[in-house]
This record gives sequence, C-alpha cells and structure tokens, in this order.
Amino acid sequence: MSKAIAVLGSALFFVIAPLVLAGFVPWWVTQWEFRPAFFGVDLTRILGGILIIVGVPGLVDSFARFALEGLGTPAPIAPTQTLVVTGLYRYVRNPIYIAVVAVIFGQALLFGDWRLLWYGALLWLFFHVFVVIYEEPTLERTFGTEYESFRANVPRWIPRVTPWRAA
Repeated sequence: MSKAIAVLGSALFFVIAPLVLAGFVPWWVTQWEFRPAFFGVDLTRILGGILIIVGVPGLVDSFARFALEGLGTPAPIAPTQTLVVTGLYRYVRNPIYIAVVAVIFGQALLFGDWRLLWYGALLWLFFHVFVVIYEEPTLERTFGTEYESFRANVPRWIPRVTPWRAA
C-alpha cells in the first residue's frame, strides 16, 4: 500500500471508528450537557479534561504511525505492512484503544455522566476480547518472532515506565 493510500485509509477509518465511538456516541448520549460533578467534586471535571487532552493526541499520533510507518491502517481490512513499534507503542501495545476509552472516560468525568462511564467500560471489555481473540493471534501469524518479542516486552494495557526498543 502506498503512503498516500495508507494516509487516506487511516483518515477514513479515524472518522468511522474513533470519531464515532469517542465523539458522536458520547455527544448522542449526553448532548455534551454538564450534569453535577461526580460526588460533588469539581476536580473530577479537571481530571476528565486531562484524559481528553492526553487521549486525542495519542490517538492521532498512533493513527499517523500506522499510515506513515506501517504503510497501512488500524482497520483489520487494511492492516499495516510492517509492525509499528515506535511512539506510544514503545510503552503499551494498544494505545489506540486506551486513547479512545480515555477520551470517553474523560467526557464522562467532564460532564458528570454515569452512562458514559458504563459505555467506556463496556467498550474497553469489547476491545479486550477483540484483542485476545482476533488481533494478537493475527499479529503473531503475520509478524512471527518480531511480534512475539514485542508482546513479551510491551504490556497490553498498563504502559511501561521506560520505552522499549526493538532489537
């Protein structure tokens, strides 16, 4: 896949998946209207804002790496040609899923909406099952020992403190 096609495909998938999951659905649920802060603690709104501010750039960076370095997209129908192990992938294997859930949880905290907390938790559970049942076996078949080394050194969900460097 050419770099231009990978960028266009990633941009299209960005609109179809994370923008819908972390943007449209939360808006549809909340209309982005503020409710009382969780437990009456306004600090939860600040934490929510931080999760959004951290999640969005992480999501964009990961999508860009898939297109520019991996020459593919995060979409299973147009995967990367090379394994992406740079950027946030040096710390955690699934930064896209983590970023999407962080943005959803951030909105839940910002708007004080329990429904978004439940939605984010259920979506993370779906992501986990998808990763374990489909994504990891597929990556192992596709990239072999390169992926096995990556998986052995980089955690699935809880980021490493120091960046991993591929051999």
